[in-house]
Amino acid sequence: MLRSPAHWIAFGFGSGLAPRAPGTVGTLWAWLAFLLFDHWLDSVGLGVVIGASIVVGWWACTRTAQHLGIADPGAVVWDEVIAFWIVLWLLMPASGAMQLAAFALFRFFDAVKPGPVGWADALWPLQPGEAIGWRQGFVIVFDDLVAALCTLLVLALWHLVGAGV
Repeated sequence: MLRSPAHWIAFGFGSGLAPRAPGTVGTLWAWLAFLLFDHWLDSVGLGVVIGASIVVGWWACTRTAQHLGIADPGAVVWDEVIAFWIVLWLLMPASGAMQLAAFALFRFFDAVKPGPVGWADALWPLQPGEAIGWRQGFVIVFDDLVAALCTLLVLALWHLVGAGV
């Protein structure tokens, strides 16, 4: 599996191969990687990396799902990586406590899939006899982008309420 660049990317450079909670491990890897990138790249550079990562991730997640024969494999964590990068990109600079809150909220939305996240996750279900295709690869990435949006909305509301607005 790890001979393919698509698999390396989709598995979050190995973080998705964790025996327990691969989505959480992948999100932790994303957090660490973002903190490293944040030292070398400005906001525009981070945006370019994230934008390219979405396109490359769609390809990598689709190809890996096709190879495994599973529409949304648990070991595929690149979707968590890019979604959490977006959260941090828009949140930073932020305290460690705020970053931890963002992590916990994102993991909640990604794992529980309430409301809009559940809708996004079920957008294009694989039909019996249908081959895994680009739509399923898109959904792998899209539901985590919706989870990131929900995380950011909760954090923004928390900020507004805390500011007395």
